[in-house]
Amino acid sequence: MSSTVAVTRQWQIYIPEEVREALAWTKPEKAKVEIKGKTIVVIPEESKLMRLAGKYRGVAVKKKVDLSKIRDRIDYSWL
Repeated sequence: MSSTVAVTRQWQIYIPEEVREALAWTKPEKAKVEIKGKTIVVIPEESKLMRLAGKYRGVAVKKKVDLSKIRDRIDYSWL
């Protein structure tokens, strides 16, 4: 897939909708720009948040909470 885009005076380019859809970009993200010969290559970067997805799975302690005892632990003195 290739598209022709305009470069603004501030050296910005617009990523066409069909390219964003092909990359599954739903919001602005960071991208890496590389030069290969006389070609500019734009590579989407994985977001920091997505790199953390699933990292701590299984670490959380699954502890049942007795909701009837929560009210006993709340400090109502400030009300």
